[in-house]
Amino acid sequence: MQFGLWFEPEMVNPDSQLVREHPDWILSRDADPALWRHQLVLDLTRPEAWEHVLEQMDAVITRTGVDAIKWDHNRDLHAAVSRATGRASVHAQVEAVYSLMDELHRRHPALEIESCASGGARVDLGVLEHTQRVWASDTNDPIERQAIQRWTGLLLPPELVGAHIGPERAHTTHRSASLGFRMATALFGHAGIEWDLAECTDAELDALRAWSALYRELRPLLHAGTTVRADLPGEANLLHGVGAPDAAHAVFAWVQLATGPDAAAMRIPIPGLDPASRYLIRERDELTSADPHQVLSPAWLDGPLSASGAMLCEAGLPLPVMNPGSALLLEFIREPA
Repeated sequence: MQFGLWFEPEMVNPDSQLVREHPDWILSRDADPALWRHQLVLDLTRPEAWEHVLEQMDAVITRTGVDAIKWDHNRDLHAAVSRATGRASVHAQVEAVYSLMDELHRRHPALEIESCASGGARVDLGVLEHTQRVWASDTNDPIERQAIQRWTGLLLPPELVGAHIGPERAHTTHRSASLGFRMATALFGHAGIEWDLAECTDAELDALRAWSALYRELRPLLHAGTTVRADLPGEANLLHGVGAPDAAHAVFAWVQLATGPDAAAMRIPIPGLDPASRYLIRERDELTSADPHQVLSPAWLDGPLSASGAMLCEAGLPLPVMNPGSALLLEFIREPA
């Protein structure tokens, strides 16, 4: 385990020595700028302000041996005009932040930085040149996270997107979700735990150990494979997964987000497999099992199934109708020729 700290270096408290001594360092066209979140923004386009923040952060990192930084930015840039130039400075401010990150990396080559801005407001290809991962959203509700991670994945590879297991009741929506569903959602990303483990039962700790073991087993695939998603009608279900570049191995999540119109198992084509190969398919039930909404689930779930890639890609695999807020993990392994 390594040590990390949460920084918000671009913001400053108006009732602070820094503001009293350097009011001209505030990024605002007004002499009496409006507060938001009880904060003001430091004008990092000013070399002296940039240098001050750098030295303060460098001192803390050096003194405490920080391994990782969560770099937050919770306040919007209102009336972002530099008093030094009288010009709008949003673009220059972002470039100054990037250069600050680069200098910290130069001084501390092993330092990891996570980009966070009110959650996912700095999830872009620009910041990825200067950070090691991003935080996609402050919502840890797994129902919402499924959609967030889906669309974030159009731009970024999942191994760069933080995905954490939170407590049963999400702090953003106050909605409860099963531990299995939370674990299955966090599996497909830069996984972590955002939950006070001292509050966990012995059964929950055992489940988290199993999740950690499965994640470490599958990490070479999850962090190096190709993300694929099925094109499904409606929004009740998702099928997403990661396949090896040679299509020899794949892991998929069949996710039920809401009650849909289907009353029986649907045959869903599995994307990304090799039609010329044959696959052994098994349920990975270390985290979660199908929570059936129908009377009978597909019979093949009772044991491993062998099927051709052509059948799986074209005709599809029968997948169960489940209760909302549940997920099924499936593994596909190419059989020897």
